[in-house]
Amino acid sequence: MKIVELILDEEQEDSGIDAISIVESPAIESDFVALNNQEIKLAELDKEKKILLGALLIPNKPIFRNGDEGDYYIFFSKETIVKASQMYLKNGYQNNSTLEHKDTLKGLTLVESWIVEDEVNDKSRKYGLDVPVGTWMGAVKVNNDEIWNEYVKSGKVKGFSIEGYFADKMERPKESIKEDMSEEKLAEQLLGKIESIVKGEKVELENKKIELVKKPAVILKDAQALDKTLAKSSAVMDRSYLAYVKAHEKFDNELVEYNKKLDVIVNDSKDVRQAIMDLGLSASDVPELVQTGKLLPKLDGILGDYKKLYPKIN
Repeated sequence: MKIVELILDEEQEDSGIDAISIVESPAIESDFVALNNQEIKLAELDKEKKILLGALLIPNKPIFRNGDEGDYYIFFSKETIVKASQMYLKNGYQNNSTLEHKDTLKGLTLVESWIVEDEVNDKSRKYGLDVPVGTWMGAVKVNNDEIWNEYVKSGKVKGFSIEGYFADKMERPKESIKEDMSEEKLAEQLLGKIESIVKGEKVELENKKIELVKKPAVILKDAQALDKTLAKSSAVMDRSYLAYVKAHEKFDNELVEYNKKLDVIVNDSKDVRQAIMDLGLSASDVPELVQTGKLLPKLDGILGDYKKLYPKIN
């Protein structure tokens, strides 16, 4: 695959980097560190720093691109990165920033800029960033609460990506590709990834086998637990059922007595009403008979409802 080096065309005014974008998937594959009260405070008045620290450009890092001419890789040399970083500050672009190379942002400022010169003692190592010598590092102050809370703290953006114009140098000769970009190295990396995937699949398969071996014992344990639970529930239901049957038998006997008493009251009420009429009087003049006449339908309805509400269980 073609590998192209991008360089600065110092004869063109618009050549170079004109903005820093915060993105979810940085092409240089190096996330930034969000500095949020991580450094030692010098005074109690220090507030949340809200600073993003990360790699802006990594030398000789192959960056995949897809253009009209097909797939290819681009890279920046150490010399081009130094010139680009200096030109960015010289042009006063420290406040130029975008979100995912689309939306212009306000409140973001490049407050620190340096080139990594020592693999061991560079400041980037303090924050766990393992970048090679020649990397352009930057620290961006975020004075924009919406961007900080919605995109940085939530993890929606993970790194920096530069915007600008560069010229294409001649295709990079394969023999000049450094060790980290050699075909052998790329092949080793690819094989390593494949091996990791295969190993991961083997581990996953072994884990599934172990789970299958354990599964029957788990199923038996669950079945035994359910058996015990059902046995307890059945015992409770049996006791409740027997109690209901016994209560219903008593209720049936009492219901017979209730109906007999109601028949007596109805018959007595009829006899008294007839006797009063024989004397030429009106039953409506007797308050007790009036109230009894009102109660009789109610009592009859209650006894009828009992049979519906509490049916006999066969």
